[in-house]
Amino acid sequence: MKITVMEDEHAFDVAAAWRIIGQMLKKPDSVIGLSTGKTTGGMHAIVSEIYRKYPFDTSKVTLFNVDELTNLDRSYPGSCYTMIYEQIAKNLNIPEENFIMPPTISDDFDRECRIFEERLAQRGGADLQMLGIGWNGHIGINQPGTPFERQTWVSPMDPVFEEKVRRETGVGPDYKLGGLTRGIVNIMQTRQIILIAKGESKADIIRQAVQGPVTTDIPASVVQLHPNCEILLDKAAAAKLNL
Repeated sequence: MKITVMEDEHAFDVAAAWRIIGQMLKKPDSVIGLSTGKTTGGMHAIVSEIYRKYPFDTSKVTLFNVDELTNLDRSYPGSCYTMIYEQIAKNLNIPEENFIMPPTISDDFDRECRIFEERLAQRGGADLQMLGIGWNGHIGINQPGTPFERQTWVSPMDPVFEEKVRRETGVGPDYKLGGLTRGIVNIMQTRQIILIAKGESKADIIRQAVQGPVTTDIPASVVQLHPNCEILLDKAAAAKLNL
């Protein structure tokens, strides 16, 4: 496991963007998993700007997101489909058939989980996963306590994020929300994982995930077992690591 610490947030965004661009240039038919949230918007903007200035062939690149909200329309600005499409897929001219996302609404999400994984497998599996980490150590939407052998499934959201989504969408407490997420075992089958975090609010959880015990209480800690994993941080997120 390699730990890379960048000087500040901008340097982190640039480094993360080049990890994505580099994968595309190295392997033109790369299958790349992304994440959404405050950590990733800046890096996606830089990827898009690099591509605008120095365009290259993206016709064979496949993009997907590690998770997606369920039972909300894709038109919701917080849907992962909308964020990834607007932030990066559209700007890189990724063909529609190469932007693989599960639907947000379905009468059979178990089937959608299988189809999502089958579509990725048909392309040879994921080459790279840019993997965010939640305040409680979740990866994708795999919350603390999720078994490491869990396959792709629909998970509950963390309560802080769920409250935000309900507030933004106006749906009541009785309306079922969740997230279709790649399971921990599926994430770990990715050929390269880059766990990403920036900001002082992530310092505690990064310390636990990277230098604490490997435990389902901190799902992100499982990346310590991955044979090709980089931890990419800014100084603020790395502040409590023993380096």
